[in-house]
Amino acid sequence: MNNLEHCRICPRECGVNRSLGQLGFCRQPASFSLARAALHFWEEPCISGTVGSGAVFFSGCNLQCVFCQNHSIAISNQGKDVSSSRLVEIYLELQEKGAANINLVTPTHFLPLILPTLEKAKSQGLRIPIVYNTSAYEKVDSLRLLEGCIDIYLPDCKYYSPQLSQELSSAPDYFEKASAALAEMYRQVGKPILDADTGLMKRGMIVRHLCLPGQAKDTKKVLRYLHNTYGSNIYISILNQYTPMPQLGALPPEMESLKHPLSREEYDKIIRFAQTIGIEQGFLQEGETQSQSFIPDFTFEGL
Repeated sequence: MNNLEHCRICPRECGVNRSLGQLGFCRQPASFSLARAALHFWEEPCISGTVGSGAVFFSGCNLQCVFCQNHSIAISNQGKDVSSSRLVEIYLELQEKGAANINLVTPTHFLPLILPTLEKAKSQGLRIPIVYNTSAYEKVDSLRLLEGCIDIYLPDCKYYSPQLSQELSSAPDYFEKASAALAEMYRQVGKPILDADTGLMKRGMIVRHLCLPGQAKDTKKVLRYLHNTYGSNIYISILNQYTPMPQLGALPPEMESLKHPLSREEYDKIIRFAQTIGIEQGFLQEGETQSQSFIPDFTFEGL
């Protein structure tokens, strides 16, 4: 299942031999490619705090949404080759800089390679929480390998509709796979535990949902599912930071709204809906988040 010579790590199950340089959907070989490793202050308050999250951005992606805000690294594959030993050093350097945690961003397609680096880093003194920051397009069998290694799961729940997930991410089974993945993540980490002094999360799960312009019906289905399933046992982060990106290109008429930012009116209605159905444990966004300036510069910092 997790043999990179016949890669079936994620639901794509490409079956390619990444050890020979064959590329599947994620477009990554059997070695690390990273775009950035630095203190990151734009996560939820209990993840970044005032000290910053130690975000390690991996290149490539097994989902590749057409609207991806990290397009240059997720789809265009901008990245720098990094050895396993160097990645261990990066974790420890981020801890030395005061990071609240190690935040593995889009790590799914490197999962079998990441595990040994975490084990080695912990043997060398890594003691801050490990965050697994993912699209949630995961296989449960793969996630089970992470049990005991991950303290905080930070998954998306992007879509409910198979049609929408097919059109925007070529993954009609997204909700099926993501809902099963969320259940496994929750089984591993349970209810949120926050540090009483700093407010930083030590353990638990935060599920993110990016509100897409013109897709409020799908958003409401996602939010209702999360609340009905997990109640106040997880945090739900409702994001308004959708940014129309240059790579969007042609879209079907029913999705032309994606060429514009989410309106304040749309977002306010969604927040009111969340409150109406009883969501209390969560985060919302305020201010100017709908700008490319909100997207990190991938200049290989910290590598």
